Amino acid sequence: MADLWISNSYAKINLGLNVLEKLDSGYHAIESGFCFIEWNDRFEVKPGRMHLEMSDPKIPVDETNLIVKAIRLLQQDAGLKDEYNIKVEKNIPSGAGLGGGSSNAATTLRMMNKIANLGLTQNDLIEFGKKLGADVPFFIKGEPGFATGLGHEIEELDIQPDAWIVTVYPNIESSTAEAYQICESNPEPEFSLKNVLLEEEPEEWRYLLINELEKVVFPRLHLVGNLKDQLYEFGAEYASMSGSGSSVFGIFVQDFVAINAYESFHKLGFPANLTRPKFEPDQGIYLKDD
Repeated sequence: MADLWISNSYAKINLGLNVLEKLDSGYHAIESGFCFIEWNDRFEVKPGRMHLEMSDPKIPVDETNLIVKAIRLLQQDAGLKDEYNIKVEKNIPSGAGLGGGSSNAATTLRMMNKIANLGLTQNDLIEFGKKLGADVPFFIKGEPGFATGLGHEIEELDIQPDAWIVTVYPNIESSTAEAYQICESNPEPEFSLKNVLLEEEPEEWRYLLINELEKVVFPRLHLVGNLKDQLYEFGAEYASMSGSGSSVFGIFVQDFVAINAYESFHKLGFPANLTRPKFEPDQGIYLKDD
């Protein structure tokens, strides 16, 4: 009976996002708070012919998939020789601003390193991750933090909210490239994002913490802005779009208020997630009998 390895791949949200500078490379220098939510994909890996199966048929399983790219990188530069069958139960919506693809890439790197005994350190995995996506290193570390540069420079900070988080996907995708292309950079934000996250309570964030991509996404995707307003109407202390969208989230102090909001969005037909206060992702890689 073949060994079966399982692990979860968690999503993130952005607590504020400042676009500081457009770089010569065409990318943008940003700063943002990264924290985890409980929305996750489930990985099952076992030895066998190299094959990727995604539960969502709309997601390609060819060389454009970050899981496949991670495998190819390890084959090329880390000596991965064995082949594996990888099955992913996809729960994190794609094109949602939640980092699902990057999280999948990070989980692939970590699982292959352990299962195939590649002997890579966390720093090695982070260097591989940088080649796959700006926020892949964050998912490899598995700790909340303050992201700068392209998003891959992470200072670990205790900014995981001690409150409930309700995240909602509006069933439409938002183009990251288009949002950044339209957005005007602001090298001198009015408030220090890091200080706000460390020193202010969530009820003050609505006046101090902004996602600068909202002003270019909301006029194009009105529903995203409407859902943010809805989160406030349901009692959120703070609500925002995550990353370049299209998902929005709300921070709630009281559990029954958060649960009511979460259930209400479900009844309205929107995929949603409820995250507990001070949530910590389980990055364990577990061996089970197939």
